[in-house]
Amino acid sequence: MTGPEERDWSGDDLAPGEDGGNAQSVSKGILGYVIGLVLAALLTAASFWALGSGLIYGPGVPVALIALAVAQMGVHLVFFLHITTGPDNANNVLTLAFGVLIVALVLIGSIWIMSNLAHNTMPMEMLRQMQR
Repeated sequence: MTGPEERDWSGDDLAPGEDGGNAQSVSKGILGYVIGLVLAALLTAASFWALGSGLIYGPGVPVALIALAVAQMGVHLVFFLHITTGPDNANNVLTLAFGVLIVALVLIGSIWIMSNLAHNTMPMEMLRQMQR
């Protein structure tokens, strides 16, 4: 049984866009970027189609858009940012997870504050009655 330090990482066990260290990896890298570009363009077109076609049930359109957005994030992470589950990407994954946490906290906090302000704001009719 070989350990992780003895394993040969230059084979076909690479994620799209990872450099294998040989001349063939350059053409595979370009091919990976082209595949990622095509997938991203298809997912973008599918988002516009889902919104404008009318073939998807109205309340289901946001769900379809969210699913397509998550798929596009996955394509960008794998094909362009080269985030994989390999042992050398642990720091990248942790950094990405921390960034997602911070963005989620800011978004949830902002929505919470705006909801609280909207709930506690006096209606205009009551404000006009108080001014008379």
